[in-house]
Amino acid sequence: MSTTTSTRRPGTARSALQHRHFRVLFIGASLSNVGTWMQNFMLPAYLDVRTGSAAFVGLLVFAQLGPMLFGSVPAGVLADRVNRTHLILAMQASMMTLSLVLAGLAKWHAPIWTIFAIQLAIGISNTVQAPAFNASLPTLVPREDIGGAVSLNSAMINGSRIAGPSLAAFLGWVGLDLWQLFLINAATYSFVMIPLARNHLPVIKGMNTAKGWRALTTGVGLARRRKVLLVLLRSMFIFSIVSLPYIGLFPSVARLNLGLAADSGSYKILYIIWGLGAFLGALSVGTVFSDVSRHLLIRWSFRLFAVFLFLFALTSNFALALPVSFLLGAVYFLLATAMMTELQHNLTDGERASIMPLWFMSFGGSIPIGNLLGGPIMDAVGARWVLAVGALAAALNGAWSDLGRLGPNDFLDGEPASIPETGPSRLH
Repeated sequence: MSTTTSTRRPGTARSALQHRHFRVLFIGASLSNVGTWMQNFMLPAYLDVRTGSAAFVGLLVFAQLGPMLFGSVPAGVLADRVNRTHLILAMQASMMTLSLVLAGLAKWHAPIWTIFAIQLAIGISNTVQAPAFNASLPTLVPREDIGGAVSLNSAMINGSRIAGPSLAAFLGWVGLDLWQLFLINAATYSFVMIPLARNHLPVIKGMNTAKGWRALTTGVGLARRRKVLLVLLRSMFIFSIVSLPYIGLFPSVARLNLGLAADSGSYKILYIIWGLGAFLGALSVGTVFSDVSRHLLIRWSFRLFAVFLFLFALTSNFALALPVSFLLGAVYFLLATAMMTELQHNLTDGERASIMPLWFMSFGGSIPIGNLLGGPIMDAVGARWVLAVGALAAALNGAWSDLGRLGPNDFLDGEPASIPETGPSRLH
């Protein structure tokens, strides 16, 4: 851990950036994720234009995120057994190679199934490395600065949602083809690989020493004993499946509700505005809301998300959709960041590799289930019903999962915390 003494208020983004090892990896991951979101933005839009099917777009998202649902727990066990730095570097190199292959497939308009296969392989590689990375990064800052680190990394992911599509639009305007954007993405993996190779992650001894099948259930047992973890994981699982299908199906929602083609300038503007809201929402947890109770943030974020998702479902006017999408993005990632912060605050360093896979299953891994279900429904009855049901589910979920109802023994430190702390979100 960096020995740099922070002169800033503990728990804030500024305080987290005082620690050199974290700062270097944060900058590298930020640059790398710009390339990732160029690819994540352009590939579903390319598929929507090529097939005109929300179901196919949902299937593509499942190929990317589905491995998290099935492989996160084994990957967490692996993170406790091997050198985490070497594991992450190997998976980053794998994703770099696969992005190069994807560029070739896009250039020669390869069959759709080949694109799905490469996207699935990228999803598997990311699943293998995610628990190791997320279990290690919180150790790069003192415990009191974990909240600022999480807020920064959530903001980084969402800042990339803005910068990636914006850069893709600019590069397309100057004449670059889709396959060339995928080549650029492949090169951006080096922004993480180089600093990680020069500054290895700390070696942390995990708590998961069980053998065989028992090793896969260590995190489940911990979540059942510490109820705050169970409530957070359960509420995020429901939220991801029922309320978040609009994210992976964003091109289809824009086409069906607003009449926007996924390759149009208006669609890109809408997506960037939504990403800007998500960026500011994530950043706010470690800045303007750093002293606000996370329980209060989570409770009100659920309510506001339900309102804005319902409004987004109803609107068919592009001008009105812009501010609504901004607010929807803001409360969405304010909620996700606050929940992840509370989760990380209730874990010791040795427990992270066992619990973080369950978070990936509840968040990233369950989103593609919603996309698989929501895509065909959108094709059949339109997008409004899917979004409206998601809004209602968010309101009910927030009431059911209120952390204020838990007792002191349900938290790691014996009582609810008031300052957010968490580990940074996933790489690339």
